[in-house]
Amino acid sequence: MSVPRIAREELVARIDAGTDLTIVEALGPTYYADAHLPGARNLPHDRVDELASDILPNKHDFVVVYCANTPCPNSDVAARRLVELGYYTNVHEYVEGKQDWAEAGLPLESDVPA
Repeated sequence: MSVPRIAREELVARIDAGTDLTIVEALGPTYYADAHLPGARNLPHDRVDELASDILPNKHDFVVVYCANTPCPNSDVAARRLVELGYYTNVHEYVEGKQDWAEAGLPLESDVPA
């Protein structure tokens, strides 16, 4: 099974256009709290079955799943699981992830007090 990929440029364009989408980070809570894409929700790859229905209540939303970087498998694991569960028909993977986003100079949010 292959999950469609989304490039950073397309993701930025969708965000800038105000397109209705849900962005989820497939890393653990500590990594998410440290830094995540603006507006992203935390959906660790090993908790998809448990948390998906709460984090992604609309099964037809445009969903973008990402993790740390290209070698990190978490976004692929989470995206495939969402598709396997049959809940989400519009799931995309931002394979290059948080590292690519930061290296492009795009903003990150943090839940860690300064």
